[in-house]
Amino acid sequence: MTNGNSNLNQPFGLMDGASGAFQQIHQEVNRQREITADHSRPLAERLEAYEDIIDSEVGDTAFIRARNIERETGLRQIFLKFEGGNPTGTQKDRVAFFQAMDAMRRRFDTITVATCGNFGVAQALAASLAGIRCVIYIPGNYHTRRIGEIESLGAEIVRVPGDYEGAVKASSEQADKEEWYDANPGGSNTTMQLVAYGGISYEIYDELGDAPAAVALPVSNGTTFAGVCKGFASLNRRGKTSRMPRMVAGSSFRKNPIVHAALKNKPTCEDLVPEKIRETRVNEPLINWHAIDGNLALKAIRETNGWAGDASDKNMRLYSRLIREREGLDVLPASTAGLIALIENHKINPLPNDRYVVVLTGRKS
Repeated sequence: MTNGNSNLNQPFGLMDGASGAFQQIHQEVNRQREITADHSRPLAERLEAYEDIIDSEVGDTAFIRARNIERETGLRQIFLKFEGGNPTGTQKDRVAFFQAMDAMRRRFDTITVATCGNFGVAQALAASLAGIRCVIYIPGNYHTRRIGEIESLGAEIVRVPGDYEGAVKASSEQADKEEWYDANPGGSNTTMQLVAYGGISYEIYDELGDAPAAVALPVSNGTTFAGVCKGFASLNRRGKTSRMPRMVAGSSFRKNPIVHAALKNKPTCEDLVPEKIRETRVNEPLINWHAIDGNLALKAIRETNGWAGDASDKNMRLYSRLIREREGLDVLPASTAGLIALIENHKINPLPNDRYVVVLTGRKS
């Protein structure tokens, strides 16, 4: 990053969750919602109304060229794919609405998922619009302001001891016991989740007419990352694109198994030591000691000749502010980890003039 912008080094407020506009969404789709929530109506009619909600509210997010960041970093043709335009402010809405519709189709009356915030509010919104009961499992040591949003959407919250991985296990076990729809990553819905996130790839293709040289994303469990890669692989197999983009992963410094495995050249993702992972308000959306879809993400990095990089809290705060002040987008600091991995590599090994896409996964209020 160029010198002469010392104001970017000043501290500023942090957020531990994205922001959304679900109250307005409820008003905008009220007619369709009345149909989807009416279990006396034919299922086909309810599904059609719900599909209308998805088409009008989810995806087709903003895509802009970041000329000011290009000038700051010296890398030309950087495009920002801003997932903060989704109803609850993150890319999680893509998979949450897909799964709620699948639960409707298969006549489940309850859907459950474990969360540290963003996925929970996305699934709660999707379920509320589908007229399905929603049970959200939250680790006992997590405190996110999104809990209030989850409750306001009518979802039930179950606090469980331990960490996120333990909450996923508890949620999945209860789903199996009660015959609920299990919306957690790593289960039988993995293929559907990858397809849902692959929609990001199709929208990038629609904007550029081809695949970019690289696509950079923040990673946690690796599901979004693997889904974007899968989407481009589908486009490339069908001759829609002339190439596969290099997949670039960024995450919190030494706190993610995917980035750790990529940097250490390990054959597969290995669990980290939970006690060595320190959560902060900045890194919370990224950290994992076990990446549920980590091997899928690691495979995506290697098969596309991509790379991975660590991002410090300081740099994530810095780039979040840079994006806000230079490009007018309010993003969660954690959302910038992919951009950081892209730029830091460019500093060491200058990238050729081409087109580069950064997916920003969360909106800051």
